[in-house]
Amino acid sequence: MRLDIHNSDIPVLCRACEARHKGICGALDPGQLVRLGRRTGRREVEPGTELIAAGIPAESYANILSGVVKLTKLMPDGRQQIVGLQFAPDFLGRPFSESSEVGAEAASTVRLCTFPRSALEDIVRCSPALEHRLHRQALRELDDARDWMMTLGQKSAAEKVASFLLLLSRHVDPLKEGYSQEFDIPLKRADIADFLGLTIETVSRHFTRLRKAGIVAIETNRHVTITDHGALMAASGL
Repeated sequence: MRLDIHNSDIPVLCRACEARHKGICGALDPGQLVRLGRRTGRREVEPGTELIAAGIPAESYANILSGVVKLTKLMPDGRQQIVGLQFAPDFLGRPFSESSEVGAEAASTVRLCTFPRSALEDIVRCSPALEHRLHRQALRELDDARDWMMTLGQKSAAEKVASFLLLLSRHVDPLKEGYSQEFDIPLKRADIADFLGLTIETVSRHFTRLRKAGIVAIETNRHVTITDHGALMAASGL
C-alpha cells in the first residue's frame, strides 16, 4: 500500500529545492523524498574543490543546487582536458557504476545536496520513475556532448567563444527559463581556452571583439551582460 504523505511532511530542505522539481528528485513521491531526505546533507564548496576523483569508487552522489562543475579527463602524461560542464540541477555522479573515468571539480562556488550512494540505489530498486529520470539525464548529457563535439570540430574560434557565452547564459540560473542577460563567467581564461580548444590569447581577443561590437559588456574580465542576444546567436553560428 502506498503511504499518503502530505506536503508538510516532506523534508524542509526539499520543499523549495531546484533539484526536486527539475532534477532527479522530481521523479520521487513524497514517501521516497522522506526516505532520501533523512540521509541527505547540504554542502558548499569553494572553486577548485575536487568533487569526483576519476577511477576511485564513489561512496556518495549529489544534486547540484547552484554553481558550475567542470568535468575533466587526464592523459597518461598528466595533461588535463575539460570535457564538459554541469549546472544546477544536474545530478553529479555515475550511477550503476563503481566509479567514473571522468573527474569533477568545482569551477565556481558550488552548493550541493549530497546523499550516500546506497541511499539512492535503494530507492532506484523500487522506483522505475527515478531510474528513467537518471537514464534520461544520461542521454541528455550524451546529446550535449555530441553538440559540443560539433562546436569544437566545425566552428571557427569566434563562433566557439560566442557559443560558450550562450551556453553559460542558458544554464547559469536554474530558476530562469531561457537565457540570462547577466552572469559571471565561472572559468578562468586558461580553462575556457582548454574547453574550447583555443589559446588564452585567442579567447581574450574574441571577447574583446564581441565587446567592441556592442554585443556584450564585460566588467573585471568576469561579469558579462549580453546587450544584443540576437547578434550573439548569429556570432555563434546559429
